Amino acid sequence: MLEKVILGNTVTDWGISIIIIIGTLLTAKLISLFNKKYIKPFLQKTKNNFDDIICNVVESPFIFGIVLIGTWVAIHRLIYPANFVTSLDSAFKVLIVLNITWFFVKLSESLLDYYIVGRSDKSRTEVLNQKKMMPIIRRTIVVFIWAMGIATALTNIGVNITALLGTLGIGGIAFALAAQDTIKNIFGAFTILTDRPFRIGDVVRIDSYEGTIIDVGVRSTKMRNYDKRIITLPNYKIADASIVNISAEPMRRITMKIGLTYDTSAEKMTKAFELLRNIPSKVEFVSSKDVTVNFTDFADSALVITFIYFIEKQGDVWQTVSNVNMEILSSFNKEKLDFAFPSQTLYLNKVDNG
Repeated sequence: MLEKVILGNTVTDWGISIIIIIGTLLTAKLISLFNKKYIKPFLQKTKNNFDDIICNVVESPFIFGIVLIGTWVAIHRLIYPANFVTSLDSAFKVLIVLNITWFFVKLSESLLDYYIVGRSDKSRTEVLNQKKMMPIIRRTIVVFIWAMGIATALTNIGVNITALLGTLGIGGIAFALAAQDTIKNIFGAFTILTDRPFRIGDVVRIDSYEGTIIDVGVRSTKMRNYDKRIITLPNYKIADASIVNISAEPMRRITMKIGLTYDTSAEKMTKAFELLRNIPSKVEFVSSKDVTVNFTDFADSALVITFIYFIEKQGDVWQTVSNVNMEILSSFNKEKLDFAFPSQTLYLNKVDNG
């Protein structure tokens, strides 16, 4: 009975091949259990996290590779028609290349998760910002690796990639024309990611728009303006736009024009200079550096003082400006320094008709 021939092979040969496949599956299961019970707990005790990453990445492709090899040995010991063997070998070549590609995809994703997002030496804000950017990087790298893997697999089985791309050329051109805005937005996202003109949470000015960046996607970037409205900007326009990162400035420069009446004496003007130069010591978050006070103009209705000061980054800009203005109003009134307002003086000549 064991020597009976079925589909060109004896029952014994069929049985041995089935046993090899079952043995391969059991071996793969035992390796998986051994890895979970002994290797992973051991590696978790080490200070180096790279070995944990490699272990997690290697496990699935390695087990699948063992199953592929065992199945290949079990099938190849049997007798088949020549055409079937050729097709079978081609299928195994494709699966081997795709398995290796799978390994590199898992490795790249794990390394990205750890070295870009999961580093313990990064602040929580940096981690949150980079998690927002991660989908763009991840998708691009994964698509690139799979494209290279599929191209390699097709080349190994004799497919002419150049000819295939040529055949798809017309369709590719039509697709590219239809998706050109999407492609421009994707490249714009990469420009934002690589140049990093801003991060999530930064207050920026992009052309005529100003607000807080709340999301950077593959197609567009979202900003919340001061009216709490969401503005969606295409990434390719941002890549070409002039961007001012307000959050990145070390201090905010404020310029004021203060007008005093024309009856202000030189002594009172000097006193006004003194009061303005003392503002940093009286108002919180006003920098004591680079304070500029100058008598700059004889205007139509006022003697103009230009007062330039800087607000430190940790201070609230509008609240600090309000505090400075209140201090100027209070101190100038106390010293009887009169603020000018638009006025005209008319001189009338009396005509004697007598």
